[in-house]
Amino acid sequence: MGTESAGGESASDAVNKMPQVEESGLGEREIHERVERGQTNLVDNPTSHSLAQIIRSNVFTLFNGIIFVAMLMVMVTGSWRDSIFGLIIIVNTGIGIVTELKAKHTLDKLSILVASHPLVRRAGRNVEIDHDNIVLDDLLWIRSGEQVPADAEILHSWGLELDESMLTGESNTVRKQPGDSAYSGSNAVSGLALAQVSAVGKHGYAAKLTAQAKVYTTTVSDLNRGINKILEVLTFLVVPLCALLIWSQVHAVGGWSAAVSGGQWRQAVVSAVAGVVGMIPEGLVLLTSLNFAIAAMRLARKNTLVQELEAVETLARVDCLNLDKTGTITDGGIEFKTLLPVDSLPADGVGAEAGVGSGDDADDASDARGRVPREVTQALFDLANEENPNGTGRAVLEALSAQGYVVGQVDARMPFSSARKWSAIARKGDGVWYFGAPEVLLSAPAQISGTAQISGTAPVDETRFAALSAAVAQYANHGNRVLLIAHRAGDIPADFDSEPRLDSHALPVALALCAERVRDDAADTLLWFREQGVRCRVISGDNPATVGAIATQVRLCGDKPVRTMDARELPEDIAELAQILDNVDVLGRVMPEQKKAIVQALHRDDHVVAMTGDGVNDTLAIKEADLGIAMGNAAPATKAVAQVVLVDSKFSHLPDVVARGRQVMANMERVASLFLVKTAYSIIISLGVVLTGILFPYLPRHITYIGALTIGIPAFVLALAPNTRRYIPGFLRRVITFSLPSGIAIGVSVLLSSWFLPEIMQWDMHVKFNQRSLFTINAIIVFALGIVVLAQVARPLLSWRGALVALFAAAGVIGAFIPFVASFFALQLPSGGSLVATLAALAIGLLILATCQLIANLVRRNMPGVRLPHDRRMSRS
Repeated sequence: MGTESAGGESASDAVNKMPQVEESGLGEREIHERVERGQTNLVDNPTSHSLAQIIRSNVFTLFNGIIFVAMLMVMVTGSWRDSIFGLIIIVNTGIGIVTELKAKHTLDKLSILVASHPLVRRAGRNVEIDHDNIVLDDLLWIRSGEQVPADAEILHSWGLELDESMLTGESNTVRKQPGDSAYSGSNAVSGLALAQVSAVGKHGYAAKLTAQAKVYTTTVSDLNRGINKILEVLTFLVVPLCALLIWSQVHAVGGWSAAVSGGQWRQAVVSAVAGVVGMIPEGLVLLTSLNFAIAAMRLARKNTLVQELEAVETLARVDCLNLDKTGTITDGGIEFKTLLPVDSLPADGVGAEAGVGSGDDADDASDARGRVPREVTQALFDLANEENPNGTGRAVLEALSAQGYVVGQVDARMPFSSARKWSAIARKGDGVWYFGAPEVLLSAPAQISGTAQISGTAPVDETRFAALSAAVAQYANHGNRVLLIAHRAGDIPADFDSEPRLDSHALPVALALCAERVRDDAADTLLWFREQGVRCRVISGDNPATVGAIATQVRLCGDKPVRTMDARELPEDIAELAQILDNVDVLGRVMPEQKKAIVQALHRDDHVVAMTGDGVNDTLAIKEADLGIAMGNAAPATKAVAQVVLVDSKFSHLPDVVARGRQVMANMERVASLFLVKTAYSIIISLGVVLTGILFPYLPRHITYIGALTIGIPAFVLALAPNTRRYIPGFLRRVITFSLPSGIAIGVSVLLSSWFLPEIMQWDMHVKFNQRSLFTINAIIVFALGIVVLAQVARPLLSWRGALVALFAAAGVIGAFIPFVASFFALQLPSGGSLVATLAALAIGLLILATCQLIANLVRRNMPGVRLPHDRRMSRS
């Protein structure tokens, strides 16, 4: 019986099932007074950026500041056409703000669907309210499967056990009695309690330990880390290079006196700005945040809430997926099949078959193997009839209620706990009844020796014990969830309520067979992951054989046999555990702290791990994983620490989640390569101009025109294209190994043209016409080589990608023949000798580009793990 949320009940059912208590709770006037004093549970912890944060993050950036200053410098010179690059600020900022606002609206609306709604008692009524509306002194119901929303003092307890591991790091559950404290952030594992709120909002224990509670949800972005390193380097380069460019351009026109008196300072400033603008990958940062936001919106349309935008990157890197069976592979629905007396099982355990349906069929099955005494069936009903029964309990209650069973006498109760894996009830004069995992209940020595006997059942000797164990295994192998009922006659132990303990003299009475409903889409989803190279493992608290049978049913390993293991045999040493996990597909009887250890072991082998779950027993592992994925019907504690929530709890959404992350990351490598090629050649050209004192080889408007057609617009299209390649760490290294050789080649080609063409063509560079001729030739070189680089990044070209490259190449050429465009961007078509010089310079540039990339490929062969971001072997169109 794995820990499950009570999501199967309606809100009205949950409210009506609360025990009757004398306390009435706060009245309307008292609540209003506390709200006026600010004594509410509101904590400033938004699910997404506020409007002010979105505007600030998009407007006040380093690059926007640099471009804005550069634009003002050009406008001061009066050359307003060369300041057209300043529109980048408006376009980038506008797109970024609009996209993030749409994402915020979508995500905030979706997050309402997964918000917790605690149950409080007010004015004598039990009502569900929003988490933020809890006030000081409210009477709060703490229910199994929920996270405690505010600090409180226990008034009444019906077997409440809290998992405080999120706060203390201790995985053992703590049983709470009246007068004890329950801290916000702890999780109710079992039982029920009524408590009075003692601290709310920022004064609560969880609010003070937010950093600890969220310690594993801060996503480390390889992409953002790489981009930030690029920005840091450029920050140190841009300002000094701008000053040096102005100085070199002034001297190129005859010094400061001539520049000021003749107005040449204007040209010097414009030229310097051309170098600075080219160095700035202005669209790269925008496209990164834009892609994250668009991915989150697209996933939201499929009922998938991304609670951290940076988690989109982690989606792309996942190569190990740990699945919690209940609620993931199965839909969480449980069906009670039959109850079998242990004395009617085959003597050798062979021939045990799966039970049949509930109701009359169950009675027929019991008749075939020996009728179960009514007192045993009644005990099963009462064992399942907890205040907040889990899925198995609800299935038992539904089936036995249909047969006419009603609530019996229960003098004391030990609710089910996922840590113990059993529950118990006690009756005066009848002793104690246990219900839980057979492996646990059959582990006591006295049971094996058969020193006690249950009324109406045969003594259990060692032979019968072995047969019972064999029968349990066979039923489990057929995919049943097998649970054991055991009984200890005699008086109720004095410490029954305070010390959960399994009596070693309790003897097995009957086996209860249940089964889970497997999701229709589970097999297809697992097939997709196998094809994508993601290793899936099922980690469950249930019997390994049962879980293994379900894993085989959904073809977890394809045609290969599923390898199962009991988690109680796992070593505590992480290194040993990592070695064992390589040969295990299914783990059963896993404790919550073991799930966390499994994730740690996979991390030891450098795997990127995603963990799915729906219960509080999955919280530790979800926090530890690189990507935590919670089901929409999961416990609030589980959803609180997950980066992704599948709102409608459909396992089939996971391929969309992973594929969307892969699309973003693989395409961002393509995009980054384009932007950094421009940065590289702009730096090379600027350094060449400063060192040799020549005029800057083109105008800012040239680089605006070229950048839009070879980088900006194509990058936007490529960033949104389909791509399923699994992301591999090393973004910065791969991008640089491609962009640097290409950038060097373009930069050297332009410098050679600027150094030698004026002498070859015998141009006087003080003449404006000759300057424009040289600038046009250099612009053509940059454009043509830029198209070649775009074609390399966009590969494979035998698709729409080839048409994309051809479209922008044609657009650049056609634009030069349109009078308005040619005049605005200062494009002067070469003719006669200039045309010959242009073709020669272009041929030399292509040769240099091919040579640089050939050398880079030779170097790359000696750098294992480095593949180009456009490599065919690692991408799909």
